[in-house]
Amino acid sequence: MARYTGAMMSARNWFALLAVLLIGSCGTAQFYSQALGGQMEIWRKSRPNADVRADPAVPVDVKRRLEFIEELRAFAARELDLPTKSFGKYCDLKRPYVVWVVFAAPEFSVEAKRWWYPLVGSLKYRGFFNEKDAKEEGERLKQQGLDVFVGGVEAYSTLGYFKDPVLNTFLHRSDFELAELVFHELTHAKLFIPGDTDFNEAFATANAENGVRRWLRSKGDLKGLAAYEAKLKKSREVIHLLLNTREKLRGVYASTHASVETERLAKQRVFEDMLKQALKIRPNVSVSQKHTVTAAQKWNNARLNTVAAYYTMVPGFERLLGKHGGSLEAFYREVSAMRKLSNEERMRILGVDAR
Repeated sequence: MARYTGAMMSARNWFALLAVLLIGSCGTAQFYSQALGGQMEIWRKSRPNADVRADPAVPVDVKRRLEFIEELRAFAARELDLPTKSFGKYCDLKRPYVVWVVFAAPEFSVEAKRWWYPLVGSLKYRGFFNEKDAKEEGERLKQQGLDVFVGGVEAYSTLGYFKDPVLNTFLHRSDFELAELVFHELTHAKLFIPGDTDFNEAFATANAENGVRRWLRSKGDLKGLAAYEAKLKKSREVIHLLLNTREKLRGVYASTHASVETERLAKQRVFEDMLKQALKIRPNVSVSQKHTVTAAQKWNNARLNTVAAYYTMVPGFERLLGKHGGSLEAFYREVSAMRKLSNEERMRILGVDAR
C-alpha cells in the first residue's frame, strides 16, 4: 500500500488465490484473476536496478532516479530500521498509473464501504490494474446509490510479502515525495495489521514523514528541511479542512430527518463551504498531488474517505513517537504491540474519536 496508492490485493502465496477463484462468485473470480494478471505483469517486466542502470537504451534521468532510490534504501535500512528487500528492481509499465482504486460510501454517510481480501482482511477500497475495470466497478456501485470515487494511483505494494520493484509511475516525483513514498512502502513491510486501513496508512504516513526529516538532517540539508516542513504545514491546512468537512457531514447525516432532497441540499452546502475555505488557503491547492480542491473537482463522501484513511491517525502516531523521544526502536515496539488490540482500542490509545 502507499499514500493513496496502495496495494488493493496482497498474498503470501498466489496459489492461495487460486483456491479463492475456485470457490468465489463469477465477479470475485474476475477480480482476483485481474489482480493476479497485473501482479504477473509487474514481475515479468522487472529488471535488477544494476542491469537497468547499465543499459545504454535507458534514459539518463531514469538511471539517476534509480541511484537516488538506492541511496534511500540504504538510509532506510541503516537509520530507520526498515526492511529493504523491495525496490531492488525496476519495472516500466508504459502507463502513468499502476492501479486504479475505487472508494465508495453511502450517499448520506461518511462510513466507507469495505471489501474483504484473503490475508489482509477488510479494506476500504478496491483496486484494478485496468482503468476500464475500475470505472465499470464504480458505475456498478453508483447504480446502487453509493457515492463513488475512482482514481489512478502511482505506487503499489505487496506489503513485504514479495520484492516490489521501483515503478516508472512514480519516478517523476520530487526528492521529498519520492523519499516519502519509499519510506512509506517499506514501513508497510515493517508492520501491517489486517483489516485496519486507517491505522496502517497513518502509521506509514507518520513514519515516512519522520524518515524524510531524518534523511534531510543526515545530509545537513537544513534549507531542504525547512522547505519540507513548509510543504507539510500547507498540506496539513488542507487536510484539516477536508477532515473537518467530513465531521460536519457526519453531523448533518445524524441530525437531518427531512426529505432526501433537503438532505442532499444540506450536503451540497457543506461541500460548497469547503471549496470557499480551500480557496482562502491558496488557489488550486493540492495535497501531495492527490487531492486537488477546486470547484471543478467532484467531491463526495467517498473521496473524503481517501483523505481520512491516510491522515486521521497521523497526529496520534506523531505524539507516540514524541513520547519515546524519537526512539524508533521504542516506537516500533509499542506500535507492534497494538496488533493484539481491537480497532477501537488502537484508536483510543492514539487519541482518535472511534466514531
